[in-house]
Amino acid sequence: MRLVGSDVLKFGLSTLRTTRAHRVLGNSWRGLGAIFMLHRVVEQAPRSHDFAPNRGLEVTPAFLDAVISRVRDLGYDIVDLDEMVRRLRKGGPGPFAAFTFDDGYLDNADLALPIFEKHAAPFAVYVASDLPDGIADLWWLTLEASIRALDHVEMDIGGETISHAAHTEKEMRGAWESVYWRLRDVSEDDARHAVARLAELAGVDGQALASSLSMRWDDVRRLNDHPLCTIGAHTASHFALAKLPLDRAREDMMAGTARLESELGVRPRHFAYPYGDEGSAGLREFDLSSEQRFASAVTTRKGLLFDAHGNHLRALPRLSLNGDFQDVDLVEVLLGGAPFALWNKFRRVNVA
Repeated sequence: MRLVGSDVLKFGLSTLRTTRAHRVLGNSWRGLGAIFMLHRVVEQAPRSHDFAPNRGLEVTPAFLDAVISRVRDLGYDIVDLDEMVRRLRKGGPGPFAAFTFDDGYLDNADLALPIFEKHAAPFAVYVASDLPDGIADLWWLTLEASIRALDHVEMDIGGETISHAAHTEKEMRGAWESVYWRLRDVSEDDARHAVARLAELAGVDGQALASSLSMRWDDVRRLNDHPLCTIGAHTASHFALAKLPLDRAREDMMAGTARLESELGVRPRHFAYPYGDEGSAGLREFDLSSEQRFASAVTTRKGLLFDAHGNHLRALPRLSLNGDFQDVDLVEVLLGGAPFALWNKFRRVNVA
């Protein structure tokens, strides 16, 4: 995390849970509900001291199973995306929760689906079409594999040379911190080119790595045909849209949607912005999703859902089920809304 260290945030959430301070605000910040955001489900979480910088994108089946149970125990209806939109437009009823996955990983079909079947709970998967096409550039995973394979990392990023030892787990974590956010600052093409050069030096085949983790079109069709699953669009190439020229951003959104429609026979009604933070999706991108007539579009901006989001259906916040925080007791803290009230400076809607 760039601004708030993982350990600091974990301590803050644990303190709220222990002291019950999150209950001071009562239910006023719980809102109508929440959209949970996930990426991958993996059989075993990395050890805390392992070099696993993408661990935040991974949760275990046991944790996901426990979260669904806890959400229902707290009185939430688990709804699909169409029902979520209906309730936001009507201002209720609540509380409700929607579960969403980004990108299109194979484990969504193999490991997540059985858990949602067990609970008879709906969920959604936003698929970037390059994944099932077998041409995805999941550069953040390639970067992790490359750093792990090298003893020393040297990268030219945006005209700046970054050099860092990578012998030990600690050094590898330092190398990641040195380059990851710098890559996020430069253009999408420059970032991917820089990682590709490092991968070549490390002997890492990034495309093979991505293909091994991605659903194929048969898997996507299997989920699309399942009554519990909604397939949403997530662009073709998973670029940070706000960093692209307007025409290119529009093209990547349209290409991913068209590719899904051609394979599934139905146009996706819902969309997720790649990366989804303020630097990757803003007012221009919200207008693009409106232009393409998506019923809803989700960001990764932190927050819960309120009545006012019925007027901002293409700029919806989500609650991350982060692999760094696989403690089901924290779910009640997050759903209470206090962390997000503080994070958003007591604004219920953050679309600027």
